[in-house]
Amino acid sequence: MTTALATEDRTQLTPGGDEPTSFNPIESWYPVYYVEDLDKTQPTPFTLLDRDLVIWWDAPAQEWRAFDDKCPHRLARLSEGRIAEDGLLECPYHGWAFTGSGTCDRIPQQLPDAKAETSRRACVKSLPTTVEQGLLFIYPGTATRAINTPVPLIPVAISSAGKPANGWVIFSTFRDLPYDALTLLENVLDPSHLPYTHHGSVGKRSNASPVELEVISSDKSGFTGTWADGPRKGTLGRQNTTFIAPCLMWHELTSKQLGETITVVYATPTRKGECRVFARFPFKFASKIPAFFINATPAWYSHINNNAILEDDQIFLHYQERYLEQNGGSNNFSQAFYLPTKADVFVFEYRQWVNDYQADPFPGQTFAPALSTEQLLDRYHSHTEHCHSCRSAWKNIHIARQSIAVMLLIAWAGSLILALIGGSNAPVLAVIPIGIVGIGSLSWYGLGRLLVKLDRGDRTPARNRK
Repeated sequence: MTTALATEDRTQLTPGGDEPTSFNPIESWYPVYYVEDLDKTQPTPFTLLDRDLVIWWDAPAQEWRAFDDKCPHRLARLSEGRIAEDGLLECPYHGWAFTGSGTCDRIPQQLPDAKAETSRRACVKSLPTTVEQGLLFIYPGTATRAINTPVPLIPVAISSAGKPANGWVIFSTFRDLPYDALTLLENVLDPSHLPYTHHGSVGKRSNASPVELEVISSDKSGFTGTWADGPRKGTLGRQNTTFIAPCLMWHELTSKQLGETITVVYATPTRKGECRVFARFPFKFASKIPAFFINATPAWYSHINNNAILEDDQIFLHYQERYLEQNGGSNNFSQAFYLPTKADVFVFEYRQWVNDYQADPFPGQTFAPALSTEQLLDRYHSHTEHCHSCRSAWKNIHIARQSIAVMLLIAWAGSLILALIGGSNAPVLAVIPIGIVGIGSLSWYGLGRLLVKLDRGDRTPARNRK
C-alpha cells in the first residue's frame, strides 16, 4: 500500500536496517520514476534490486501502487495487463483482477459460489510507495519499517510537489545507465574528472587545478565532505558534498558569479551492471536572465544535452567496473586503483563505506559481457520511451516529417504542372513551389537530426572534438 509519511515519524529508524555494522540495501527508499513521466491509464514495469515490479495508478484510492510483476495464478507479468474499467489491475493471461492492497477481487473462471480469491495464495505482494519532491519512491524491504524510515531528500530548493521553491530554478532528467549504481556514485562524488571528461560540454581543461577534498563526518548513514578551494581554480568558493546512503548525493556551491547551485544525483540499482540515474540541478542565480532561458527551454531539448553529458563517460565507466571486478572488485579497490592525491578522497571514502557496511546491492554477482558501443549509446530505450516530454517530442517530430514529406510531393507535383501549362510564365510561377520544396527539405532534414539525437548518442564525445 502507499504509505503516508508523517514528518515526525521519519527519524525513528535508520535506513539500511538495525545492524550497526552493516547496511542492508533493501531497507531503504529508492526513487523509480518522476511522477510526471508515469501514465495513469496503464501499468508500467520497473526492476528494482533485481526484483521485477509493476507500477500502476489505483484510481479508487488515488494512489500509486507497486506490486511484484507476476500473477499468483500462472506467474504472467502483470505489467502486460491493463487497468480495468473498475480501476483494478487485471492480469493479461486469465483476467484475474487485483485491488490496490494486492488482494484478488475476481477470478472469472470459477463458479459463482466459489471463493478461491479469498485465499492468501491469490494475493499479489504489494510494496510501500510514496511521492516526494515529484518522485515516486518504493520501499523494497520490510513493509512495516517503511513509514518510519526517512526518504532520502534534498533539504532545499524543491517543494514536496517537486516544484522549485523560494526563488530556485530546477531542471531535471533521468536515464537508465549501463553500469552499477556504485560506479555512478563513485563517479559523481569525484569532482576532479569534470574539466577533462566533460571538456566541451560542462567542463573546461583550462580550469583544471590541484584538488584537495576533505571528509568532515562519516557513519552508516553516509558522509559529508568539503572542497575548500572549490572548482575553477578556486575562483568560485567552497563546495560542500553530502552522501545520504544508499542512493543520494549532492554538491552545493555558493558564489558571487553563479549564485547558489546544487548538483543532485540519485542512483537507483536495477540489476547488476545497470542503474537508473535521477539528476536534478537547482540554481538560484543573481541575475534573472539565466532563469528565463532555463524555464523557456523545452524539457526534451534539455534532455538531449543532458544525455550527451552522461555519454561523456558512459563507455569507459561500463568497462571500468569490469576491470575492477577482474582485480578483486570493490573489496580490493585500494589495490586495484592507484589513489595518490586528495582529489580521490571521496572515491576512497565511498568505496570504503561500501566495504565497511557490506552495502553492495548485488553481492556475489558478476557483470555480464560488455555491450557494444551502439548499445551503450542508445538513448531511445534508456530514456526517450520512458520520458513524457521526449516521447511526445519524438512522436510529434515523426508526424511533422510525414506532413512535410506530403507537402514536398504536392509542391513537386505543382511545379511540374506549372511547367507544363505555364508557357512563358512557367519559370515565374514555379518559384513558389520550388521555394516550398527548398524550405521543406531543410525542415525535414533538421527534424531528422533531432530524431537521431532522441534515438542515440554521438560516438565522439565533446572532449575529443575540441
